[in-house]
Amino acid sequence: MMLFKRNWVGILALILLATGCSKPTQEPPVSKVDHPDWSKNASIYEVNIRQYTPEGTFNAFREDLPRLQALGVDILWLMPIHPIGEENRKGSMGSYYAVKDFKAVNPEFGTEEDFQALVDEAHDLGMKVIIDWVANHSAWDNVWTVNKDWYTLDDEGNFMPPVEDWSDVIDFNYDNEELRAAMLDAMQYWVREFNIDGYRCDVAGMVPTDFWVNTHKELDKIKDVFMLAEDGEAELLVEAFDMNYAWEYAHVIREIASGEQNFDDLDDLFARDAERFPPNGYRMYFTTNHDENSWNGSDTELYGPNFENFAVLSATVAGMPLIYTGQESGLDKRLAFFEKDTVEWKNYAYEDFYRMLLSIQESNKALWNGEFGGERTRIESPEGTYAYSRKKDGNEVIVAINITDQPVEISVPTWNSSTYSKYGVTEGTFSSNNRMYNLELPAHRWFILATD
Repeated sequence: MMLFKRNWVGILALILLATGCSKPTQEPPVSKVDHPDWSKNASIYEVNIRQYTPEGTFNAFREDLPRLQALGVDILWLMPIHPIGEENRKGSMGSYYAVKDFKAVNPEFGTEEDFQALVDEAHDLGMKVIIDWVANHSAWDNVWTVNKDWYTLDDEGNFMPPVEDWSDVIDFNYDNEELRAAMLDAMQYWVREFNIDGYRCDVAGMVPTDFWVNTHKELDKIKDVFMLAEDGEAELLVEAFDMNYAWEYAHVIREIASGEQNFDDLDDLFARDAERFPPNGYRMYFTTNHDENSWNGSDTELYGPNFENFAVLSATVAGMPLIYTGQESGLDKRLAFFEKDTVEWKNYAYEDFYRMLLSIQESNKALWNGEFGGERTRIESPEGTYAYSRKKDGNEVIVAINITDQPVEISVPTWNSSTYSKYGVTEGTFSSNNRMYNLELPAHRWFILATD
């Protein structure tokens, strides 16, 4: 970590930077997707059923639903709930993403009745439920393998993985109309029979876009569903999906934390994204998820003493924030992917922290999703810090983070000081003559000002 001097005696003239918030130099595409009304200020929580409890079942997880409601979670994304293939299985328990039967539940998790009870209770508590869907491939022993022409075959007519390393799954052939019809039917089944609220679609960019466009339209005939693409490109947001991953953002903040990039690189990314992505589409911002945690490192490994800083950034800078199983309890290990590896819940050290972030995100329009939220304006601040504001319909949020190992003095322009709430470092003061908020931000700390 580079060392930075305490800086700036007095209040410097602040320049509101255009980077990351200027109008794009070319017109971005416009999404044709109509989002469910409830999604405009929603947050999302990824549920790893296998690792969530010692039992690893729907019923055991269900006991935690009231806690997640109190945390402020709006959408529960359940990792794949289906039976896992046994042929060419990885590890002793296999990958959730090697699906053996798209119309059944994994018996390790419980029964269909158990799953329905989970969905019903979540709905009663005001939360939505989406499930992970693997449309690109299946397990080698999936019930559909009797239809060999539903799959991509090698030159010798054998099943083949979509990617060499994915040796536990085989690739679907979307040139086959029967496969398309069966996949749509299976997705309709869970919405119609179990009243789920949508899907998170695995490697969505590896499936033809026209399949997703048609599928979303057909699912909407049953109910207004929410569709999340595991994909970082703009195409699927135009007609097919409500939201996709801010993948490049996740990689950039990790490299900022390690010192390989800086906040100017983040602004460059935001400027590129403003030209590429529909402003009325949603992006999902996160510090981790099941892939990042298992394969790239725990929060402690990825962010060190700046984990809170990057969690604050991800919850306030743009789009919809994601929390992954265990993060509210300071998840400090990589969860095994193919084996049982229960989260150590300890004392929920970050529960109040996340409850605060989700509360502001839900109540303050400046932080709502897509075009429902406010544009971000960068505020000039010392090296190694990042400050910005977002405004919408009289609502405003100002955020600053300090990732250095030295305290820094920060001044930000603000509104009338009589209507605000402070979070994080709260020792700052308002200058009545020029409507500035001034504070010393300690090393690795953050603050938020928000209109009430």
